[in-house]
Amino acid sequence: MRASDDFEDARATARDDLSARGDRSMAAPLRVTFVGGRSGSWRIDRIEAVRGPSLPLAGRLAILESDAEPSADAGRWAIRGVTSNERYVTRAEHDALDAIQPSLGRPEATQAALIPIRKSEDWWALPQYERRAIFEETSRHVRTGLGYLPDVARRLYHSRDLGEPFDFLTWFEFAPAHAHAFDELARRLRTTAEWDYVEREVEIRVSRP
Repeated sequence: MRASDDFEDARATARDDLSARGDRSMAAPLRVTFVGGRSGSWRIDRIEAVRGPSLPLAGRLAILESDAEPSADAGRWAIRGVTSNERYVTRAEHDALDAIQPSLGRPEATQAALIPIRKSEDWWALPQYERRAIFEETSRHVRTGLGYLPDVARRLYHSRDLGEPFDFLTWFEFAPAHAHAFDELARRLRTTAEWDYVEREVEIRVSRP
């Protein structure tokens, strides 16, 4: 199955599900480009390859929203993502997350992590219901994440259908006092069956005044 076919199938499923619920609250997609280079509001403290090749070292991270494109000399790398419908989350799980999910940009959240991930073709070859079973019934991704809210704020971006080198970009923000909570969350998720399908992962840790 091609990536575009998989995307259309997921979008149709989500559209039908939303229609059945009478839910009209889905926000418009937000496009973001993360640029590692010489400028940006976040200082890059480290870039670590968790699995597969890393990204080039850079000093600062800039986050460009909407369709803004970085200039040719703006940075050493740029990766794009877009918010999208929730692919593997039930209504009850969505409501539980939404009830305690903090917003981004909290003044105390002066540390953050950007984690780009690419999953294997074996993952994408699975039907969506099997991916959902691995994601939650086996790996308990949502239940694990709930245990770290509201300390760790999170936003997921999809990149696969943009032709990017990663499938997902996840942005986490937290206060310095909760950095250990993020480390524990990442460590727990990386021991699950879902992570057996990850073939490339980079962890980019950043901070700001």
